Amino acid sequence: MNGTAAEGLTPDARSISMDSVQYALPGERIAQYPLAERDACKLLQFHEGRITDHVFRDLPALVPPGALLVMNETRVVNARLIFQRSSGARIEVLCLEPAGGKAVEEAFQERGAARWKGFVGNSKRWKPDEVLRSRLDALEIAVERAGEEVLLFSWSPASITFAEVLDRIGHVPLPPYMQRPDEVTDKDRYNTIFARHEGSVAAPTASLHFTPAVLEGLDARGIRRTGLTLHVGAGTFLPVKSERIADHHMHKEQVRVPMKALQALREQVERGPVVAVGTTALRTLESLYWHGVDRLLDRSGKHIDLDQWRPYEAHSVPLPGAAEVLDRLVSDLRESGEDQLMGVTRLLIAPGYRVRMADGLVTNFHQPGSTLLLLVSAFVGPDWRRLYDHALANGYRFLSYGDSSLLWRTEVG
Repeated sequence: MNGTAAEGLTPDARSISMDSVQYALPGERIAQYPLAERDACKLLQFHEGRITDHVFRDLPALVPPGALLVMNETRVVNARLIFQRSSGARIEVLCLEPAGGKAVEEAFQERGAARWKGFVGNSKRWKPDEVLRSRLDALEIAVERAGEEVLLFSWSPASITFAEVLDRIGHVPLPPYMQRPDEVTDKDRYNTIFARHEGSVAAPTASLHFTPAVLEGLDARGIRRTGLTLHVGAGTFLPVKSERIADHHMHKEQVRVPMKALQALREQVERGPVVAVGTTALRTLESLYWHGVDRLLDRSGKHIDLDQWRPYEAHSVPLPGAAEVLDRLVSDLRESGEDQLMGVTRLLIAPGYRVRMADGLVTNFHQPGSTLLLLVSAFVGPDWRRLYDHALANGYRFLSYGDSSLLWRTEVG
């Protein structure tokens, strides 16, 4: 990771056409189920222009000793609820985020009632003033509309938390491209083995392949790990419908970065490479960078609140390096007496963006025309198409339950 001052402007991504990240993905290449063993999936490595094929359990041998892996510790919740009207019409609700900007972890601890923003499937069948109900044994939950995109949930017994309600009566929110209902095994397999903080409605899929054996292999090679959290939103599933990036609005996602992660990153500036495990970890790292820049420029408060276009603004002064940014963030957190940095990010990483906080990226193979593929294109440049052609030609499985890749950053331009 480069700790020196980073010169130059970030090219404005707004004019980029989404056609630049389109490719043909046959439906049969979309993994509908995970492999029996998490670490048995294929792993494509891209390093200095060369593609090599491996399996995921080879990861410790491919990452250099002294590297730091950054993992997203979010946990997927059973955020999909199914209700049925008296007419028999099925209404599905996907909880997206707490209404009113409340922190996800806090909202999950509410008892008796909770307000959430959500997607409603088959919404035309749901009358405006109708209360829907669902029951499982002694647990009953009701939902009613409480404003635009806002849903009011109430349940009995009211003594249990909303997190417990979802755990008992909710369903795993599998992506729409998995054209099947969730099964009992998905509750385990659609979460990572190190998931700690409940709040995601989609998995940080790059992390699904890790096993205790892989973690032990990393430890044995002197490869350190640190954790942070980005609660993955359903916007991850939304295709970019606009022709140009300028007309796409990034979804907001909550992030939390512990002091120990900031300190580990600061130490790593002088020690060796940083490998982001997943696009969510990379977006969090880069959000840290721009929040730190704004703190140095006295442009922001202590909490992260990053707009999608912030990196593409003109810079009146040379941008600082990672070390200076991390020094400021650690200092701020010490001064506040808090143990973690929190906030929200809408960061969009697109071709022309210069990644400043990571040298490597572990990631799955993403949907055509998605913001995730824009990020990969920014990380490795035009070579992304060669990587995807290779994966398609060599039997790789795609998307959430699919195979993985280890990409090493390419400086573009």
